[in-house]
Amino acid sequence: MNFVLSLLFAALLSQTWALPALALDKVRLVTNWRAEAEHGGFYQAIVDGTYARYGIEVDLQQGGPQLNSQILLAAGRFDFALGSNSLQIFEAVQQKSPIVAVAAICQIDPVALISHPGAGLDRFEDLPQATAFVSSSFLVSAWRWLKQSHGFRDDKLKNYAFNSAPFIADKKSIQQAYATSEPYAIEKIAGFKPNVFMLADYGYDSYGTTIETRADLIAKNPDLVQRFVDASIIGWRHYLSGDNAAANAAIKRDNPDISDGQLAYSIAAMRDRHLLDSGDAATLGVGAMSDARIGAFYDKMVAAGVLPANLDYKKGYTLRFIGKNIADDQKARP
Repeated sequence: MNFVLSLLFAALLSQTWALPALALDKVRLVTNWRAEAEHGGFYQAIVDGTYARYGIEVDLQQGGPQLNSQILLAAGRFDFALGSNSLQIFEAVQQKSPIVAVAAICQIDPVALISHPGAGLDRFEDLPQATAFVSSSFLVSAWRWLKQSHGFRDDKLKNYAFNSAPFIADKKSIQQAYATSEPYAIEKIAGFKPNVFMLADYGYDSYGTTIETRADLIAKNPDLVQRFVDASIIGWRHYLSGDNAAANAAIKRDNPDISDGQLAYSIAAMRDRHLLDSGDAATLGVGAMSDARIGAFYDKMVAAGVLPANLDYKKGYTLRFIGKNIADDQKARP
């Protein structure tokens, strides 16, 4: 009898081993700019197999100045997109777009103003007197808040076309920047370290690098959305605290113009400034958002004339998929 049972057990095992592996759910992700360290956690989750462990195969496409990721997401070309800041949550509602933010990777938006050191612009309160190089998108968002809250003036404006040469040439000027990016490039090119004033330090409490998807995907496949968010969060923790060499190599394959020095600077800035693990994330984990924080930022944008006062802005995000403090060793569904 024992011999027969052994044969049956062996047969069952052989059938189990012969079962085909379950197919991964394929999703398409588009970033908000060309590949950079600010996307590192998503690359990390691909190269170290985190997405695969969560049953997902991710086709990642880098964004850029000629690519509107939100429009492509709304049109169904992608399943997930990276937003830049909290304003895009509100803009989606304004435009009656089906886009919903499901996580905020950065608790602190790294948007900043930079100035020349030793040129009379070493304090934030000195900056309104300076010539200001800002882009059209900055002009209709953060600049309006700077005018309303800190006395910046339109007569000082000049267009910023993502070329720092005019700022470098004019010591009495300031320029919009990301604290994780432009300061390094300017120091390498011009040989000086600019002053960096992160707007978050002066009340501009937007989130940064949101994960966005469509309302219909949330309704039809919330499990997939949850797994993508969870795996992305783990990817970010691995990228900032583990071996990120393979992820950086993947970033450089997509964007050969980025240097090892720029990657290292950006990673250090994210760590040192606690962009991911401060604020709500300190208690709720990476990716967290809160109604209170989003509501407070919305009120500031209304006061600055950026947004209307009657916007049903809560339609633009959900807290359903975040605040779970996902463990690195947690296994998702096969």
